Amino acid sequence: MKLIEVVADGGYLDTLTSLAEQQGALDYWHGQTADGQRCSIRMLVADENRQTILDALQNLLAGAEDTRIVLLPVEAVLPRPSDVQAPEGKSRKSTSATREELYSQIEKGARLDANFLILVFLSTVVAAIGLLENNVAVVVGAMVIAPLLGPNLALAFATTLGDRDLLRQSLKTNLAGVSFTLLLSIGIGVVFPAAVPGPELMARTDIGFAGVILALASGAAAVLSLTTGVATALVGVMVAVALLPPTATLGMMLAAQQRELAAGAALLLAVNVVSVNVAANLVFLIKGVRPRTWLEKRKARQSVVWLGLFWALALAVLLGAVYVRHFVAPP
Repeated sequence: MKLIEVVADGGYLDTLTSLAEQQGALDYWHGQTADGQRCSIRMLVADENRQTILDALQNLLAGAEDTRIVLLPVEAVLPRPSDVQAPEGKSRKSTSATREELYSQIEKGARLDANFLILVFLSTVVAAIGLLENNVAVVVGAMVIAPLLGPNLALAFATTLGDRDLLRQSLKTNLAGVSFTLLLSIGIGVVFPAAVPGPELMARTDIGFAGVILALASGAAAVLSLTTGVATALVGVMVAVALLPPTATLGMMLAAQQRELAAGAALLLAVNVVSVNVAANLVFLIKGVRPRTWLEKRKARQSVVWLGLFWALALAVLLGAVYVRHFVAPP
């Protein structure tokens, strides 16, 4: 349950109150400072229909100047409202977070700034030490601080909405993060060469179909945690499992000139990146995340079709490579 506060020209007051009644707001109240000035109306809305109300408000006020729509959290309401049924034609499988809330959260995680690069640096150093010393606890600690969940979620979300700006931003951040991790791990591998790779390193130089399932589950869990409001910290660790250690392993194997092992780590990284994004895209679509306007929906459909085909083809090629590596290539 949330509060939607709308600040607009006083002439919209009657229309806004009618909209609140028609769209099933649990309650609403308003105030106006003086004639001809802006009015403020607050609507108490259930999770199931706040996206519908937000869309209706944006359509109503699209051409209006000096307006604000603010979404406010609600800790508790007394007396407690009775159970609210989902609006007709809607099911409860839809996301409990609105498109606007998701965008606000996801866009922050896709920013390429000093904090992101510092966290990538720290997590790569910690992961490399854990892999070299065969210390599982240290590797897990590195994945806790790795900021790789944000840009991957942003990439899937941008594809679902057809948002080209967010797509470019997330791609740039993803490439920067992976490239920085790779270069840094190569440097670590030169300084601390792994002449005889330990079990933790060797575990990241091969990929089986179980690893593909893990990456798919990580991407799906990441979106589910975000859209349902569940804490994403542990899910971020799952995504880091799929991305950070393989990248660090790839860099150190390249530094050690272990080309066969480096190829295995590269294949693992590629499969995981594609799988995480495929699963995230599917869950966003299943959860009913859609653009608001007709034009945006048409752009989103084009984006989903082309990028969906790209991800599907990439995953098929990579799965074929995994099959060849395990069942066709000579031992």
